[in-house]
Amino acid sequence: MRIILLFLCLNVCFVSFGQETQSDAIAYNTPTSTSSKKTINSKKYKKSAFKAGEWLKFRMHYGALNASYATLHVKSDKIDGVPVYHVVGKGKTTGWASIFFKVDDTYESYFGKDDGKPYRFVRKIDEGGYKKDLEINFDHEEKQAVLNDKKNKKKTTFDLQDSIQDLISAFYYLRNNYDEESLEVGKSITMKMLYDDDGVFNFKLKYLGKEILKTKYGKVECHKFRPFVQSGRVFKEQESLSLWVSADNNRIPIRIKADLAVGSIKADLDGYNGLKHQFKIIMD
Repeated sequence: MRIILLFLCLNVCFVSFGQETQSDAIAYNTPTSTSSKKTINSKKYKKSAFKAGEWLKFRMHYGALNASYATLHVKSDKIDGVPVYHVVGKGKTTGWASIFFKVDDTYESYFGKDDGKPYRFVRKIDEGGYKKDLEINFDHEEKQAVLNDKKNKKKTTFDLQDSIQDLISAFYYLRNNYDEESLEVGKSITMKMLYDDDGVFNFKLKYLGKEILKTKYGKVECHKFRPFVQSGRVFKEQESLSLWVSADNNRIPIRIKADLAVGSIKADLDGYNGLKHQFKIIMD
């Protein structure tokens, strides 16, 4: 099930992300990139969509079963004197779901307030006895990232690539940097991601257009995206996941739905606090 990832990446899953295609991608690169794709200058960090103190809560459903709750909390901190956001994500199964499959996951990310670059990523998971305890430290001057697998007492070094993000920082980077005016139906956003010892992944997010969702808060106008995931063991096919993000200035996930190899799972925004902008609800 690996529940927490249904909201943590805007996107998803503890499985490999699909490879990007050159013909329909909007790439998020550094200003020095020579790519012919559309780019965003990471130094021109846009007006922030969030602030310290933001707290989001999601309720997960597996079929008719209320499977779990997950939260994301934004704090302020410093790493080596650099002002950073410190985001803590937690996810746990509840009720009957915890009897069949117990999940207790914690994710932490420290990323620059000015440019969104990741500095540290922590992943501590316990999913039905499957455990990981990882910490990644990103050294942007040396252009290297060191992954410390504490459980297996092993360290691995990776070369940093343009605009690389960890699992959580990617979510906040995209909230601040995608340009609504540049979104085109059928086009995709791509970026590099490092969050495990499997190495760097190409993350791809296709834009499907606008849609109005009925929520516990009322009707919300959303941008709909399709993260590409690896089909097979968990998901039915590569395009089994859908993501709805509020079309207001907060750009928060409203709903995530996935067709799994067995059944389907849905995550809905269930609570929020400390939003930087007004949460827009459509009044009938």
